Amino acid sequence: MKPLTEQHLAIYRRQMVEVIDIHFDLAGDEIGRDAPGPQLRRALMDVPRHLFVPQSLILMSYQDTPLPIGFDKTISQPFISALMIDLLEIEPGMRVLEVGTGLGYQAAVMADMGATVFSVDVVEEFAEAAAARFAAIGYDIAVRVGDGSRGWEEHAPFDRIIVTAAAEETPEPLLQQLSSGGRLVIPLGSTEIQQLSVVEKGADGNLSTRHVMPVRFTQLELDA
Repeated sequence: MKPLTEQHLAIYRRQMVEVIDIHFDLAGDEIGRDAPGPQLRRALMDVPRHLFVPQSLILMSYQDTPLPIGFDKTISQPFISALMIDLLEIEPGMRVLEVGTGLGYQAAVMADMGATVFSVDVVEEFAEAAAARFAAIGYDIAVRVGDGSRGWEEHAPFDRIIVTAAAEETPEPLLQQLSSGGRLVIPLGSTEIQQLSVVEKGADGNLSTRHVMPVRFTQLELDA
């Protein structure tokens, strides 16, 4: 069998984006839009997702399914990952905090969209692996090891915050570090029932929450 080339992977990546398009269209009533934003779609075409999964899973990297990355964690299904980023409504130059780096795929997509990204993961091995990937590909993303529920106070406030694990309620430090007019996307709920949710902070500091659709994520892991 011939080796897999970058051209082959680019075709798989295009097919992944086309499947994401279909999911957006089918879930349009729940999401409130029937297609991903153009900058997000471009970034999904640009970022090599196969570099953000374990080597043994490269052939599966563009399938629309979550994949194991170690430590009982997964990289999210491409549609859910794209939806969470789309709900943030990122614009170039925005400061984005990501809670739950994993191997770095979502952070890379957001950086490709022009965001300044700060990412925190409680698993040291993930933070180190993601930082190495960012350096190799050329993304300037700040990464640190720690309890992401506490945010990253030194770099606050953030225009956008994305949480890639579920919590019963939004951690208070994240709400405090969200700027006025900011937006936070998080799965809210128990281990059994979760809703992908958008939390917005008004100019007056008041918060509003909109539940988008049912999802299933691992629970937000807190540092001891």
